Amino acid sequence: MIDRRSLLAGLGTGLVASSLPGRAARAQAAPIVIRMASLKLIHSIAPHFYERFTPEGVRVEVIPFESPTEGKNAVVTKSVDFGTFGLAAATLGAAAGEPIVVIASTCNRGMGVIARKDSDIRTIKDLRGKRVAIWPGSTQEVFALERMRMEGLSVKDITPVRISFSEMHLALARGDVDAYVGAEPAPGVSLASGVGQLVEYPYGTEMGSLNMVFGAHRDTLAERPDLVRTMLEIHRKATEFAAKDREAMIAMAVAKLGQKREALAISAPNVELTWKLGPDEVRQAKTYAERMLALKQIKRLPEDGFIDTRFVDAMRDA
Repeated sequence: MIDRRSLLAGLGTGLVASSLPGRAARAQAAPIVIRMASLKLIHSIAPHFYERFTPEGVRVEVIPFESPTEGKNAVVTKSVDFGTFGLAAATLGAAAGEPIVVIASTCNRGMGVIARKDSDIRTIKDLRGKRVAIWPGSTQEVFALERMRMEGLSVKDITPVRISFSEMHLALARGDVDAYVGAEPAPGVSLASGVGQLVEYPYGTEMGSLNMVFGAHRDTLAERPDLVRTMLEIHRKATEFAAKDREAMIAMAVAKLGQKREALAISAPNVELTWKLGPDEVRQAKTYAERMLALKQIKRLPEDGFIDTRFVDAMRDA
């Protein structure tokens, strides 16, 4: 005969056992969440297409940042798993001993030197004595200073004004600065509105047009290589899709950046979305770091492992 205590104990065991499959199923259904740092710029638009190409069981959370340094710092502190940011921010971090590794590209081009429409600034040489908005530590700063050096100028020949990329167009419109070295979509906005005129796209250096890169923490590469491969495959597919469908890229930028379509129509041709990181890009990145060293923006060159092409090489050769 079964007493009441034994019966209750048996029921309890049955309830626990019956609930285990449900718990296990829920645990299995819980998606892997990848946190991705992205800048509020059109050349960092690819992450907003990740959702289209994310495999089942994976979710990418895109975290927007205002400056490249903020995005890079989020990767270094492991606040995010991966990030897109300028080559300058990555190089500055690596040269300072931070565990940041560049594992893919995000965008080439995407820069512009813009002056007020009513100014006499037509060339880089004309920047002498002018107030020029530049974001310190940015990729754009290095390109602009190199172009100035090529034209016989230095930063001492201008009045640099520290302004974030998103504020440069407004500063130009107000007359706070005479020109700026900006990142799209700001140049497109200035040109479309009639406020600015193009001085040049600063790609005529040995650094080419290398701009934004895809980075990860060194620990992530060592401890979670499968996650890296999954993330880069998503990045590749999203990048190729957006690069081929300019209308989709513009529509996404309108939705995510709040910019006007006519401005983005001018910006888009100056943006080359890419995931590839080959020998040419590695060489340009090394030249870039050497320029930063010459400009005393860094005290030493990053270690060789700063750029790791293993994962993109495997995708390219697959």
